[in-house]
Amino acid sequence: MLEPPLLETLAPAKINLYLHVTGRRVDGYHFLDSLVAFTNVGDRLRLTPAPAFDFVIEGPMAAVLAGQDSENNLAVRAARMLAKALDKPLNVRLTLTKNLPIASGIGGGSTDAAAALRLLAAYWKLPPTAPLLHEIAALLGQDVPCCIAAESCYFEGIGDVTSPAPTLPLTHIVLVNPNKGLSTPSVFKARGGAFTPPAPFHVAPETVQDLATLLAARTNSLTEAAIGLCPDIQKVLTAIVGTQECLLSRMSGSGATCFGIYADRSSAKQAAATLYKEHPSWWVVPAFWPATMEKLAVALQ
Repeated sequence: MLEPPLLETLAPAKINLYLHVTGRRVDGYHFLDSLVAFTNVGDRLRLTPAPAFDFVIEGPMAAVLAGQDSENNLAVRAARMLAKALDKPLNVRLTLTKNLPIASGIGGGSTDAAAALRLLAAYWKLPPTAPLLHEIAALLGQDVPCCIAAESCYFEGIGDVTSPAPTLPLTHIVLVNPNKGLSTPSVFKARGGAFTPPAPFHVAPETVQDLATLLAARTNSLTEAAIGLCPDIQKVLTAIVGTQECLLSRMSGSGATCFGIYADRSSAKQAAATLYKEHPSWWVVPAFWPATMEKLAVALQ
């Protein structure tokens, strides 16, 4: 009989509520202005003691990663980097339950890496706010550090600078992906046209309708480029906005995942059921933000 997991945590999906490309550096990196939120759905990562390091992927999206070198997985890289920095033997098994689509614009790899850092920090009695965790996270990718705490925040700079976001109301959404992956560098390369000025909120939205109104005055600068590479994104956006009680339809990150905002849980669940019925080949999941920090708890069994 298998032993119960010693530690387990959610690696929540990261949603770009809006994403403005505000400029470009001489080295090709783009300056960003984005508000991100974390949902109650995502991948899961659990840790159990083992004679030597082992990494296992299971779950509905595991087949997509079959055959790939696990050493290239961000969660594995995070684990090895932290073990080396602490001079600790990596005698654990990490089991990743892959629920999120791959290369889908909702931070799957980044949030998995952050989850690995959280688990190992708990296992080795390292404070979750230890600077070392953020130093390693920054080496793995610009958006990995914010995934450690998984709290709403603004992205600035090239995604490496974060600042606190206003308190967001409980917001029910539906996440939809046409089961197509997109390369983030390819989308940025395909982006054309003028840059979009930064537009952080100056007031905190009190209601979901307030939030939808604020977001409607903003955009995702990568949408047109992403649609050019994956036309199904336009079909997804159109399908979402066509559901009842939809307040806003938008693409997250560099795509291809999109989301719809709804007034309440019932409307979101009904929209999800409708979308899945009409498009059974799509990935359709109802979710909400902000989820409580309990979702990230790593509890000893």
